[in-house]
Amino acid sequence: MSDVIRKAGCLCGGVELVLTGEPFVMTYCHCESCRRWIGGPVHAGCLYPAKNVRIAKGEALFTVFDRRGKGQNLRTFCKTCGSPIFNDHPGIEMIDIPAVSIPDLVFAPRLHSHYTERVLSIRDGLPKYKDFDPAVGGTDETVPE
Repeated sequence: MSDVIRKAGCLCGGVELVLTGEPFVMTYCHCESCRRWIGGPVHAGCLYPAKNVRIAKGEALFTVFDRRGKGQNLRTFCKTCGSPIFNDHPGIEMIDIPAVSIPDLVFAPRLHSHYTERVLSIRDGLPKYKDFDPAVGGTDETVPE
């Protein structure tokens, strides 16, 4: 495990996460759910193994939306400021942290996920996957830029 320790949190500072190591993957996600969660045309996400994410403070400020009602896609917000905190993917044991909430991270995505749902085309030469990154259960099917 890497010795890198980063902090992430919400706009008001009430929630703080401690992230150990580097993200498993940094991605641009174009799915409608992420776009609505983040409030923009694309989500810059950092998937961390769940074991590398620790809640340091503010858990009482969490409000959780279980998008599918099955405990598989748990979007967490801060009750005070409304900031997206993380998206828990228990099925793949990953937690998606918005890159913008990690102040000292140099965001270096290596792919686009759910590119068929895009509302903003990005021509950057990165692979554009139909669904998730194949390393976390995606189909490995790409789509043209």
